[in-house]
Amino acid sequence: MALTKQIMGTSLMDKKTSVFGSNLCLNHVSLNKQHRLRLRKTRKNGSMVVAAISEDLVRLVRVEKPVTFKVRAVLTVRNKSKEDFKDTIFRKIDALTDQIGWNVVIQLFSNDIDPKTRAPRKSNEAVLKDWSKKSNVKTERVNYTADIMVDSDFGIPGAITISNKHQKEFFLETITIEGFACGPVHFPCNSWVQSIKDLPNPRIFFTNQPYLPDETPAGLKSLRYQELKDLRGDGTGVRKLSDRIYDYDVYNDLGNPDRGNDFVRPTLGGDKLPYPRRCRTGRVPSDTDITAESRVEKPFPMYVPRDEQFEESKANAFSTGRLRAVLHNLLPSMVTSISKKNDFKGFSQIDSLYSEGLFLKLGLQDDLLKKLPLPNLVTRLHESSQGGGLLKYDLPKILSKDKFAWLRDDEFARQTIAGVNPVSIEKLKVFPPMSQLDPDKYGPQESALREEHIVGYLDGMTVQQAIEENKLFIIDYHDIYLPFLDRINALDGRKAYATRTIFYLNPSGTLKPVAIELSLPQALPGSESNRVLTPPSDATSNWMWQLAKAHVCSNDAGAHQLVHHFLRTHAATEPFILAAHRQLSAMHPIYKLLDPHMRYTLEINQLARQNLINADGVIEQCFTPGRYCMEISAAAYKNWRFDLEGLPADLIRRGMAIPDPSKPHGLKLVIEDYPYASDGLMIWEAIQNWVKTYVNHYYPDSAQVCNDRELQAWYAESINVGHADLRHKDWWPTLASADDLTSVLTTLIWLASAQHAALNFGQYPYGGYIPNRPPLMRRLLPDQNDPEYLSFHDDPQKYFLSALPSLLQSTKYMAVVDTLSTHSPDEEYIGERQQTDTWSGDAEIVEAFYSFSAEIQRIEKEIEKRNSDTSLKNRCGAGVLPYELLAPSSEPGATCRGVPNSISI
Repeated sequence: MALTKQIMGTSLMDKKTSVFGSNLCLNHVSLNKQHRLRLRKTRKNGSMVVAAISEDLVRLVRVEKPVTFKVRAVLTVRNKSKEDFKDTIFRKIDALTDQIGWNVVIQLFSNDIDPKTRAPRKSNEAVLKDWSKKSNVKTERVNYTADIMVDSDFGIPGAITISNKHQKEFFLETITIEGFACGPVHFPCNSWVQSIKDLPNPRIFFTNQPYLPDETPAGLKSLRYQELKDLRGDGTGVRKLSDRIYDYDVYNDLGNPDRGNDFVRPTLGGDKLPYPRRCRTGRVPSDTDITAESRVEKPFPMYVPRDEQFEESKANAFSTGRLRAVLHNLLPSMVTSISKKNDFKGFSQIDSLYSEGLFLKLGLQDDLLKKLPLPNLVTRLHESSQGGGLLKYDLPKILSKDKFAWLRDDEFARQTIAGVNPVSIEKLKVFPPMSQLDPDKYGPQESALREEHIVGYLDGMTVQQAIEENKLFIIDYHDIYLPFLDRINALDGRKAYATRTIFYLNPSGTLKPVAIELSLPQALPGSESNRVLTPPSDATSNWMWQLAKAHVCSNDAGAHQLVHHFLRTHAATEPFILAAHRQLSAMHPIYKLLDPHMRYTLEINQLARQNLINADGVIEQCFTPGRYCMEISAAAYKNWRFDLEGLPADLIRRGMAIPDPSKPHGLKLVIEDYPYASDGLMIWEAIQNWVKTYVNHYYPDSAQVCNDRELQAWYAESINVGHADLRHKDWWPTLASADDLTSVLTTLIWLASAQHAALNFGQYPYGGYIPNRPPLMRRLLPDQNDPEYLSFHDDPQKYFLSALPSLLQSTKYMAVVDTLSTHSPDEEYIGERQQTDTWSGDAEIVEAFYSFSAEIQRIEKEIEKRNSDTSLKNRCGAGVLPYELLAPSSEPGATCRGVPNSISI
């Protein structure tokens, strides 16, 4: 018996106790190698014989059956923060029917194949316990348990399926299986589990152990394939809100032709107007235009896959509920309360928006406004004794340290490198600047700027000397705006130029504007199409200069919002997110890496299509280009290049940095005190090092990258389908090595996190004071021959204010950008992620992520230190705002700092 025990590794008598021993996570009880040799058949005299002792043992092995034992599953379910009447009814029904068999059923799947069935080895089905008892628990999270019976030869669990037979969906955060000798097995879920009446197939969840496709355990291969198949769908049908299908479509839902010609908008995406693809909804065409998708108007929701919708936790209800409330309730109230023709009477009236508030007439439908989640951190609505409400805006940060900073040229220039749009400025390479537009259509390609305009501001240098010494810079919106100006200026109450602004770099490291060129399309004979202004020397030229700067800021606000912000972050990343869900299994290591950087992006983009960038939406109402806004965005996409979207490549392309291996990050900044670039490079390098460590861990050689079919399918689909209109461009990076993959992933994470943060969260702090950054202009500069020149001459302040957005346009814009600049309390910042210890089953990678988090914290301290360095005049000085847009963490609210992991607002 002792020998038997030695050979078998256990005795029959000890079998019960050894079930929970160290062999439980093995495929079967393995025999000691020495004794396996003793059992081996040998040849003697041409016949097969076996050692005598082995016959009983072999018989024993054959007759032994696996022992069944029990493991425990703990499912963490997050309750909804607010229940409507329908939810309450369904919850009570589910509590009753759960007791008669309409319950939640789970089944565990092994990594191994069952040798008898050649199918994945699986446990018996088990039912969640105590659902009805816990149905009234009001805590944010509730733990449910189930006892699962498995055989001793079950092996390592790799997947679990869930069938929800209730009426109501539930949000499943995690599953933990306890009872296996290998320790707890973790399943990160973070997903809505639909009722089988909506999604009949069981939901599949995998453990936190990552596997490349070729390394997938045999028992999980079919489940891995099935889960991806479910997520892709078949490309047909109208999507229901409960669906989980990811697919592509063009932007053919921005207009609403059924409402009339004023609401017709061209399709973005295709040969005529190339654009990235968006998430397909499958809605039927409009009645009047078969190429346009029918609209779902607010407040009804548009489709995004269920798990992409904003979570309904208490914390998240703040930011999303507030945004919807502003769009659906507040803006209509403002329209009824404020005359469209009301101009600001004076700067004091603008100031009163922050001190006294804006009176609104509140109807019955606006009682909701009084209950909005609008804490003191952000815009407040106060009841008024006059029966309405006072909408009081927070003081924008631009006014917090120096109320008159916006008037100064040095602040106008500083914001080009440390404001909300620090990515338009370029080193001046050719003077006069040249247009790339067709001269037959748009006139001479050469700018009207001449050396005599600026040489007096260059500290004794010629223009050529200043260019060679990297002293001259330009923000050039000529080619972006000029093709649209005739149409824009024909719109009621919209006036625009195509602007160029030249800046000189002072010896102190600050910039100053030295010339502004204002261009219009080819003018009539005898009139000027180009106008050049230089810094003022008297009262009249001072007001002209202020108007010219306002037009530059209006150009900048449009390019920032339509090109740098929406196109280059929101729209350009959406195809990569769609492809990741369609082609990368949840157990793929690259999916696990990207997961926190994809959170909520599809939902916020859907919200933008419904309310912000749609026909007569907030963007069209509040920005100079009006109905042509998204056509400008599409025109810019023709020059978009993914290979230049990473920070170092973008800085080099704009001439703002020179490759220099001896410098930190391998670059020498042309303007040393360039806060966006200097802080951004620290974050870029931290992301790059983290991604490189991660990628090299899973792809030690290039062949593995090339042979990873899921990875290659993801990248190919992102380009060929998601960016189909640019798929033939030769600048797309290859994906043939670990370095290639590191570069692509670093760029995507940079765009989703730091780049978006730098462009988004300063919108209200800088743009909430309209004169600093008017999103639209309503008057051109008066010419001495114009009848209105006299009114300008007599009251230049009144003329200036009448050129800015109206009171209604301004306050609507302020309400929206305040909301878009606000962090929610549950924001997940760079260096953080859900289930920090268990998001990956790879301990080495979890440890590497903690190192990345520590580096992000170090960067934050370095940014604080820089903001206190008086030698850095673009971020520290009397009345100068510190540059915090790339400071990684933030409190909730419109704080002008904080780098969330993803594009979530």
